[in-house]
Amino acid sequence: MDNNDILIRLRYAQDIKDQDMIEIFKLGGVHLTKEQVLKVLTRSDESYDDDYDDEEVETEDHIKCTNSMLESFLNGFITFKRGPQEPKPGQPNKPDRSIKNASSVNNVMLKKVKIALKLTSEDIIDILEEAGVKITKGEVSALLRKEGHKNYKVFGDQYARNFLKGLAIKYRG
Repeated sequence: MDNNDILIRLRYAQDIKDQDMIEIFKLGGVHLTKEQVLKVLTRSDESYDDDYDDEEVETEDHIKCTNSMLESFLNGFITFKRGPQEPKPGQPNKPDRSIKNASSVNNVMLKKVKIALKLTSEDIIDILEEAGVKITKGEVSALLRKEGHKNYKVFGDQYARNFLKGLAIKYRG
């Protein structure tokens, strides 16, 4: 599952309008026009290598969503849903990037959607159950851990698809 697919599924699950997508990207620090947003929200005919870098691939009808673009969108989504956060003294202005490699994309997406929608671990379990996936609270805790922690578990593509499917069922009926 590539980053464009994550955006498409998240947009559908939350019923986000075009203008709101532009605003969310803007809140995350990426300025896109409506036409560019629509190009990002298309599936590519090509399959991308999982270890792609942050190069933007742009064709006539498709813009590849890079890791930094996805993370900017997710940060903007948090701000869009919860409002801007007041900076604390001594805190850096711009946080470090959470997406370090292709395997951490789904975990970061889960964490940031959890924050944006104010979900609890029980909510995540219920959302995955809606999509037919049984998961324990301990497994959810492992998915939310920082990469490198001894109990960290990778949130695979199939789990991510089911999580986004469960979100759509929960929020769209």
